[in-house]
Amino acid sequence: MRLLHSSDWHIGRTFHGNSTVAALRGVLGELVEIARRERVDAVLVAGDVFDSAVPAGEHFDLLAETLVALRDAGPSVIVTSGNHDSPARLGFQAALLRKGVHVITRPEQILEPIVLRDEHGPVAVYGIPYLEPALYRHRYPELQLRSHDQVLAHVMEGVRADLAERRSVEPKLRSVVLAHCFAVGVDAAGPERDITAGGVEYVALERFAGVDYAALGHIHSRAELAPGIRYSGAPLHYSFKEAGKPRGAWLVELDADGLAAVEWAELPVPRPLAELTGTLDELLTEPRYAAHEQHWVSAVLTDRSRPTDAMAKLQGRFPHCATLAHRPAETHDDGASGYAERMRSKTDPQIVADFLAHVRNGDAAAPDEQALLREELAVLESAAD
Repeated sequence: MRLLHSSDWHIGRTFHGNSTVAALRGVLGELVEIARRERVDAVLVAGDVFDSAVPAGEHFDLLAETLVALRDAGPSVIVTSGNHDSPARLGFQAALLRKGVHVITRPEQILEPIVLRDEHGPVAVYGIPYLEPALYRHRYPELQLRSHDQVLAHVMEGVRADLAERRSVEPKLRSVVLAHCFAVGVDAAGPERDITAGGVEYVALERFAGVDYAALGHIHSRAELAPGIRYSGAPLHYSFKEAGKPRGAWLVELDADGLAAVEWAELPVPRPLAELTGTLDELLTEPRYAAHEQHWVSAVLTDRSRPTDAMAKLQGRFPHCATLAHRPAETHDDGASGYAERMRSKTDPQIVADFLAHVRNGDAAAPDEQALLREELAVLESAAD
């Protein structure tokens, strides 16, 4: 059986104020082509389908288009909700979806696995939606379910018990779990300090013991925590911190004995990300930056003084420059311990001149500027008298 593991589509997320819907539509279209080309039996989407709990109409449209296209390509589709999703909004039309498309958003659905079959027999796919401990623990008031780790431990105990019962009837049953969580390799007792990522608490890796493959979501970069426990990452770059990291999905193959092979299926990057550092003049004129002219650009200017209209000038060469920071390569230090100490026992013209030098990173006022300052300060002094 061939599975395609994806996650964290974040339909509706913007990139520094720019819509990503069109780019994501193209990338998800390529995901459909991979599913068709590789003759995938099921596509697994492990949470954070939407970026917001209140997605716009066009975001629902993109999801519907993609689910229909995937199903038309052949595979079943199994989707779970993540911490960004509203389970009610993501799951409201689940009963109306065509056969072979499964959206799992409610705790009651966890122990109702989607059972797929191939020449080796059945595969039980358990979808675990993101379960907020504060909203889940009231179901089991007799248990201590205060953390996400405790909730996942409880849920996976139920999954393993359900598997054991099913295997009493079908001994060759294989298993797959989808979960949206921050999994880390820690002892069962937990770490000495709290660990979170994106506001989600850690879950011990061992919680996923006993299944052939755990398709995880939440982390935006691909990761192999164990041969059968992986993150696929997001299909688009949603942060400059993700620059250079591949985008794609895992192709997972199960044979009669369980996990047989996992391969990476690359997805296209509609607009690469580049982080450029240099003076404004260097960024605007150096030929070596020409390759980045159509990329998303995060610029760091090293000029001694902050250039005026820097963003507008940069966007003349890099129309998709999205962020700008000023970090001078050299900083001015006159030996004083602080601004108050530098200003002590100085005349007003000296204070203003020093302030200009301070904000200009050491560049003093020009002679004509000094003359203008003296003139204006004299006017103010005479008015005060």
